[in-house]
Amino acid sequence: MSNPQVDVAVVGSGPNGLAAAVTMARAGLSVQVFEAQSSVGGGARTLDLGLAPGITHDICSAVHPLAISSPFFVDFDLRSRGLEFTTPEVSYAQPLDDQPAALAFHDLEATVDHLGAAGPEWRRFFAPLLERVDDAIWLSLGDKRSIPETLRDVPGIANVVKFGMRLLSQASPAWNIPLSHETSQSLFTGVAAHAIGGLPSMGTAATATMLATVAHAGGWPSPVGGSQAIIDAMVADLEAHGGSVTTNARIDHVSDMPSARAYLLDTSALNAAQIFSGLIPARVDKSLRSFKQGNAAAKVDFVLNGPVPWADPNINRAGTIHVGGTRTQMAAAEADVLAGRMPAHPVCLVSDPTVFDPSREVNGLRPLWTYAHVPFDCPLDPTEYIIEQIERFAPGFRDTIVSYNSIPASEMAGHNQNLIGGDIATGLVSFYRMMARPRTSWDNYSLGVPGAYLCSAATPPAPGVHGMNGWFAARRALKTQFGITEAPSLAP
Repeated sequence: MSNPQVDVAVVGSGPNGLAAAVTMARAGLSVQVFEAQSSVGGGARTLDLGLAPGITHDICSAVHPLAISSPFFVDFDLRSRGLEFTTPEVSYAQPLDDQPAALAFHDLEATVDHLGAAGPEWRRFFAPLLERVDDAIWLSLGDKRSIPETLRDVPGIANVVKFGMRLLSQASPAWNIPLSHETSQSLFTGVAAHAIGGLPSMGTAATATMLATVAHAGGWPSPVGGSQAIIDAMVADLEAHGGSVTTNARIDHVSDMPSARAYLLDTSALNAAQIFSGLIPARVDKSLRSFKQGNAAAKVDFVLNGPVPWADPNINRAGTIHVGGTRTQMAAAEADVLAGRMPAHPVCLVSDPTVFDPSREVNGLRPLWTYAHVPFDCPLDPTEYIIEQIERFAPGFRDTIVSYNSIPASEMAGHNQNLIGGDIATGLVSFYRMMARPRTSWDNYSLGVPGAYLCSAATPPAPGVHGMNGWFAARRALKTQFGITEAPSLAP
């Protein structure tokens, strides 16, 4: 690693890898990013899968609650760079059997009115958190090692308590007390299931409390044209500051890269251990290789000849639909996944981007984004499971399908090396593993080798398209390797 040819080498061009690369390039350093795939973006790519002329699909993430509200993206400011976001009036919907769907509107009071008898308890849960939304975001997206400045005053401390009490209430068997109505319970649990974990649990409760709060603040927006727009803006900024991205460049060992003063890996913990095999301390190597994978998602991208025929047409106002039924039904399905069994009725996430972005429809055809929660490394084709779950709430859905592409959990790593066994979180998401991610250490980003850092979703704070993992790792690298103590501005 002597005589460096570049200041910084980054492995992986997902949102975290690019967040790290942009931060380093903004500090005046030379940066080269290496991407194994032929296209840039990792978990935020939009591709033509060849299913219908002109139709593109978001092959991993599609809806981006944190792309305008995470501290990294607030500073980076995608909107000022020309990105257009569309924010649906209804952030998310929860279809229910033989009754109207539960809807979470962007506006809290509209949600309260819609929920009827369940409205007052929904207001009591979320209204206090909306008084200082940034506190909830920083508490959730911090590095779990320092106290953000926004939380150091008395109101900030009070908000930590408010957030913590609500999180705890939804992480215990007493979770039905503060949310006592089936509609509010189901609406909250659909968001909790994003973490693909036990219901109830600390990890799922933390995910739901933060994301549902954001839903009533900035909403759950998506970039017009698809997730790739976020990536393209990040690459443009990187290149404007002298950085570059090399595609079709799989890195199996650090020796596959030019020597650098710092290496930042947007990879799984296992891949990081392999890349620095023989160089990192044995205890670190063991911890990285033993970091437990989480449960999985299996993906199906559909092309439809019209909107999904939901029994409750109000569902077509939502950007995201959580398909799983009641709290009890979703908890049972996730328990099956945890036990390694394929649920007969899995929790599914669905998004029809044409609802809020008409440009995605071409010649009367439209993409539909779906995935199902399945056991780790499950080889089963998820298509029929997802179709049956949607048909349950949208009779006639099958007749709208023109074509589709399915990817079992066991094959998800084929288009993104980080998604081992379909684990889209790059490692188990539990409360402990949000703190000790991927290992128990004061510095979760260091790989135990001077200048080597992990910056992926396998580090704090958690998975998601928010750039914080890469930003935190880059700031540590700037300080320890380059003596740069002040983070550079990311503003356009």
